[in-house]
Order: sequence, then C-alpha cells, then structure tokens
Amino acid sequence: MTRPAERLRPTIRMRLALLFTGLFLAAGTVLLGLTYLLVENSLHEPAGTAEADRVYESAGAEPFPEGVTPPAPPNGSVSVQKFQGEVRRAAETSRSETLDALLTRGAIALGLVGAAALGLGWLLADRALRPVHMITETARRVARSHDLTERIAYAGPGDEVKELADTFDMMLGRLARAFDGQRRFVANASHELRTPLAINRTLVDVAVRRPGASGDVKRLGESLLVVNGRHERLIDGLLTLAGTENVPLDPVPVDLADVAAHVLDQAAAEARDRGLTADRRLGPAPTAGDPVLIERLVQNLVENAVRHNHDGGELSVVTGSRGGWAEVVVSNTGPAVPAYDIEAIFEPFRRLGNDRVRSERGSGLGLSIVRATATAHGGTVAAAPRPGGGLEVTVRLPGPWAPRPAPGGPR
Repeated sequence: MTRPAERLRPTIRMRLALLFTGLFLAAGTVLLGLTYLLVENSLHEPAGTAEADRVYESAGAEPFPEGVTPPAPPNGSVSVQKFQGEVRRAAETSRSETLDALLTRGAIALGLVGAAALGLGWLLADRALRPVHMITETARRVARSHDLTERIAYAGPGDEVKELADTFDMMLGRLARAFDGQRRFVANASHELRTPLAINRTLVDVAVRRPGASGDVKRLGESLLVVNGRHERLIDGLLTLAGTENVPLDPVPVDLADVAAHVLDQAAAEARDRGLTADRRLGPAPTAGDPVLIERLVQNLVENAVRHNHDGGELSVVTGSRGGWAEVVVSNTGPAVPAYDIEAIFEPFRRLGNDRVRSERGSGLGLSIVRATATAHGGTVAAAPRPGGGLEVTVRLPGPWAPRPAPGGPR
C-alpha cells in the first residue's frame, strides 16, 4: 500500500525538469546580477561642476578660469551652484531609473524564459526516460502474462540504460530456463507419482472384489484404498501448488457464479450427509483466467467450508462484482478461529490447533492452492474469523474489462 508521503513525491521526470529549470534560473540570476553591477559601475560618475561647464560650453559660453569666482547672476537667473545641483539630481534620477528598469525587465524576462525552460526540461526528461519506460512496460507485461520469452531488445547507444536493458533481458532468460525446468519436473513427477498409485488402487480393488476374498482381506483392502486415496489427493495438491504460480495463463472469460454453482452441485451430497444448510447467492461475477484453475480455486474453498464445519451447520457462497473486481465469498460455521492464526492456514500443511494429524479432512494444501491460483491471476485472498465461529474467505479477481495488475497486487 502506498503511503501518503510517497504519493506526494514527484516523479523522476518532474524532478529532472525542476532540476533543469532550477539550474537555468540560477545561471540567469547570476548573469542578471553581473549585468547590474557592470551597468551600475558605468553610470557611477560624479555630477558637479564638470557637467555645468559642459552645458556652458555647449551654449557657446567661456568657462571661468580656476580660482575665479563667477559673478552673481542678475535677479531672476539661476546660480551656477543651483544649476550644478539640478544636473546632479537629474543624473542620479536617470541612473536610478536605468538600474530599476534593468532589474524589473530582466526579472520578467528571466521568469518567462524560466517557464519555457520548465516546459523544455519536461520534454527532454520524457525523451531521456523513454528507454526506462520501455523497460518498465516490458516488465509489467511479463508479470501479467508470465510470458518469459519476451525481451526488451534495446538498440540504443551503449550507455547505462542499454546496460540495464541487457541485464534485464539476461535475467528473463535465466528465469525462463528455470521455469521451463520446473514445468518439466512437474509434468514428469505427475506421471511418475500418479501411475504407481493408480496401479495400487486397481490391484487392491481387484483383490477386494474377488469372489473368494475373505473378510480380513476386504477390510484390509478398504483401508488400503483409503490410504491410497489420501496419498493421491496429497500428490495432486502438491503438483497443483508447484505448477499454479508459474503456469502460462491464456485468459478466457469465466463467470464465478457459473463456477460456484457447478462446484456446489458437486458438493451437495457431502453437505447433505453432514446436514449442512447451503445458502447460495450467485450474482454475475465475470472475470478472465484459466477455467480449470479457477474451478479448482472455488472447489477448494467449498470443500474446506464443508469439511471444517459442524454437523448441521451452515455454508454460504456469494458471488458478485464490485469496483471492477469479481468476488466470491465462502463462509461457514465451525470452531472458533483466532484472528492471529488466520495467516497460518494459507501455508502448506498448516492447520488450526492439532488438526495437522487429522488427514481425513484433507492434505492441508487447499487454501495454499487458493492463494497461489488467485495470485497467478492477479487477484487477492483475504480471510476473517466469524463471530460465532468458522471462517469467511474472500477471493477477488480482476474483471475482464479492467487492466490486469501484477501478481500480488493490492489487498
């Protein structure tokens, strides 16, 4: 979950644009300051008698010799001292107005050019980060599709970005080889482990059904069939768990309501034997994914709710859509579940309390497979204890029209 401080933090593109603009404004400010000092120095000349003499000379009058005091002007005329003061004040006013205009117009021009620099920096940052965006998009597609054959194949100059892209391609290649080896192992193990169990089941079944079989042989055979069935379920669960998260998905439209109805019909006999009351509220819940895996997900939820229930208890299955997500909620009555022990039930072979040894209720892989399947489809799983005992498990899968998030998305 993203924290508020992380959401307010600007992107790398914005930070690069601001850095470019800040450097430009700093350089422009220094340049404006140097220009101001040079202009101020050029205008810093004393205004006094020399200016007055130049005015007299321009008017055709002879300047007074040094040490000679000019005569007092006639009544109504301007004295030399007053004229010199007026010239000095005019020069100071002109100098001040020139410097003020330089600062004002220079600051306005700097601001306008700074805004243009911000826009240019934004465009340049986008161009510089384009290879990084390509790497990110490729990684996102690989995470969604589990297609490890895709590569970035960046053909730019041999800089740091190309080195990053080539390293990512090399990592994808190694992951692809590792996952291919795992898939081959799962396929081979599936055949090698299931075949002997199937042969054992057939041989025991033939021995039990033989006309001359004694009662002891039949009882022993029935016990062996039960043990063999447990081993088959255990191996099937292990292989499913091993292959679920890494199986390449070819999503097709699936409605959780249809899947839940089919699974409930299959579990109806077992629910009746235990006297369970089933409440089904199956609203439309369209999603996209592997139909076999999604059916296994819902089947594990329902089987878990039936087997870990009180005789005569309740079972509820609700499907629907909310916020672009397809949901299936399975709840049941049963023993009280401590809130601190909720996460443990999603771990392989973990059960509540001392239930680890009670293998007739399953292999302990049901909810682990549920979480692995939901994660492979970009969904989430959450469980919560019910006030009167039992558990409520909620699975959310992306709707078919929404962008499919990376596995392990928000919960």
